[in-house]
Amino acid sequence: MGPDRTTDRPVRLGLRENLPQFALLALVNVLVGGMVGLERTVTPLVGSQAFGLGDLSIALFVVAFGVTKAITNLVGGAIVGRYTRKTVLIAGWVVGLPVPLMLAYAPSWGWVIGANILLGINQGLTWSMTVNMKIDLIGPARRGLALGINETAGYLGVAITALATGYLATAYGLRPAPELLGVAYAVAGLALSITLVRDTAAHARLEAAHHHPSDETAPAPGMRQMFAEVTWRNRSLASISQAGLVNNLNDGLVWVLLPVLLIQSGVSLSGVGVIKAVYPFMWAAGMIATGLLADRIGRKPPIVAGMLIQAIGLVVIVVGLSEAFLAGIAGSFLLGVGTALVYPALLAAISDSVDPRARSAALGGYRFWRDLGYAVGALVGGITATFTSLGTAVLVAAGLTAASGLWCQIGTRETHPRRAPKPVGVRH
Repeated sequence: MGPDRTTDRPVRLGLRENLPQFALLALVNVLVGGMVGLERTVTPLVGSQAFGLGDLSIALFVVAFGVTKAITNLVGGAIVGRYTRKTVLIAGWVVGLPVPLMLAYAPSWGWVIGANILLGINQGLTWSMTVNMKIDLIGPARRGLALGINETAGYLGVAITALATGYLATAYGLRPAPELLGVAYAVAGLALSITLVRDTAAHARLEAAHHHPSDETAPAPGMRQMFAEVTWRNRSLASISQAGLVNNLNDGLVWVLLPVLLIQSGVSLSGVGVIKAVYPFMWAAGMIATGLLADRIGRKPPIVAGMLIQAIGLVVIVVGLSEAFLAGIAGSFLLGVGTALVYPALLAAISDSVDPRARSAALGGYRFWRDLGYAVGALVGGITATFTSLGTAVLVAAGLTAASGLWCQIGTRETHPRRAPKPVGVRH
């Protein structure tokens, strides 16, 4: 893969100082998001039309993806101390190479499930590393902006690819043309990561030395300690983790159930496509602004507001089913705005709160719980819809989201660096 040349030049923190690498990592994350965008439009239709599956069986591919990505986030956070960030990024792309081919030529739904296991690993490793590497480069001052740009790039990749695969499917059929777009993504992502991306561990060490010079030679906190911190030991970090889980619970539920609900309510297939596009586009387009907002007003207000706005969006969809298309547009708009508020602020709050040397492990623990939300959303939605109705399943998600926002209001402390919080995971 060639030597990494990070040490050949001065190490400095900041967006302007590291703009070429920062922009390159944003481009890489567009490709990362594009890999999962392959499935947003086409894969559920492949399950129903090519394999004749019911909704609950189709949802299993989201469960497989969510569980695998969650576990990989955790493992990725742990192994980054043993391997370089660049090495982990490259490994993620190597694992992702077979995914588009498996989706394009799967002889059975089991192959699609297998592809989603590999896709979960790919997403967990590559997205985790682009997050960590951007945070390393930019330092603490504009962390919200860095995360906003990263998530905007990734989810623009999701949204654009979801639309592109829809057009390809209309012109050439459900398979193999739409899925083969992912071959270009995987090859390009791997090539860029090998040839142009530089490792950023030196930047993380520089930040750690500036903030905690007396601890520079102490062992870095491990994965087990940081997982405990973000899960139960630290009340504020635990509340952030549950908000991440509930946020992605909504995404998993919308991914699987919302198209069925809208079709049953008289919305056309093209109308469903428009509604499904509004959500990720608003999510992606808003995150640079909301990342800056989190840098100015703090992390907690966007988190609480974003969760409550998402809950309102879900209620709007169900209450307005008599005018389902308009309700779907309005609800998806609110879901996108709410998610844009929440996503970079949650990541920034975790990053603010921990020793820079423990950041990868802490983010891995948080992202484990966040992305487990995909599987939880698919299961909760599927089970609730089976025993009650699709509308009730959406309202249950709305209630969980509102409760999550209130939990954050009560249990989350402000972490913005201006408040000078004491990072967790520091040995004194």
